[in-house]
Amino acid sequence: MRAIVQHSYGGPEVLELEEVPAPEPIATEVQVRVHAAGINPVDFKTRAGTGMAGILEPPMTIGWDVAGTVTEVGVGVTRFCVGDEVLGMPWFPREAGAYAEYVAAPSRHFVGKPHTLSFEEAAALPLAGLTAWQLVVDAISLQQGDDILIHGGAGGVGHLAVQIAKARGATVFATARAEQAEWLRELGADEVIDYRSERFEERVADLDAVIDFPGGDLGARSLEVLRPGGKLVQVRGTVAEELLAAAKDRQQRVTGFLVEPDPVGLDGLVSLIEAGKLQIHVDQVLDLEQAAEAHRMAEAHHGGGKLVLRVS
Repeated sequence: MRAIVQHSYGGPEVLELEEVPAPEPIATEVQVRVHAAGINPVDFKTRAGTGMAGILEPPMTIGWDVAGTVTEVGVGVTRFCVGDEVLGMPWFPREAGAYAEYVAAPSRHFVGKPHTLSFEEAAALPLAGLTAWQLVVDAISLQQGDDILIHGGAGGVGHLAVQIAKARGATVFATARAEQAEWLRELGADEVIDYRSERFEERVADLDAVIDFPGGDLGARSLEVLRPGGKLVQVRGTVAEELLAAAKDRQQRVTGFLVEPDPVGLDGLVSLIEAGKLQIHVDQVLDLEQAAEAHRMAEAHHGGGKLVLRVS
């Protein structure tokens, strides 16, 4: 099969198209013919030697977002048959090898693809969608009537978190650029704060939860707008001890986060899509052999939505 392989950490140029053996499923696994693979920040960070580097070591094939068709099923698989269209985020943070024509992984790392989604749209969903779902539903346990602020609301994960939070009945505030405000309001944001010209501390207070995607000084500043008992989730890296101590003094909670494979979360996302409550925004689709160019674009990317590789 064709696959994007890298033999060293480095810039986008280390991504090379090669012929490699296709993976074979063992018991409880399925083999999936990949039609499209989503691109996420963890992909280019891992390629460069950060991200999941150390868990993954060259030679390796990166990528975790998969949408495709089941081509083989192992003994014990009851969820799928050959020919079923699926999407998933297999193996994260171990190597899934999504930038390739085939992957093999546990059947419960996948769910059926909604017929309303193209393969490219479906490939943009798993990692970003599960991150948003697990943040809003699991880490925060957001309830109807809660107030939440989402920093980076127009990003690949942020725009999904906005919609999931709104679907759960929350009042949703989001920071973004002014030109993204109308789009975010269409997705369900109640108020959009232009982070370039406004301080969110002057717009919101006594919130139940804050999700911090960009990082930097936003964590410490966000404690100022949380109520006692409110929760801050930082998506990038571990939480600094100073921030943990400050939150404890204010009777607030703060935690880090890392997404994991989750068929329950994937089913929840699919249900929202089928109910018309969740939209996926794909910025651009490139071919598999353009993986290096796609990474260059992704690393310079500041718009909303996702980049996707068309594999077959």
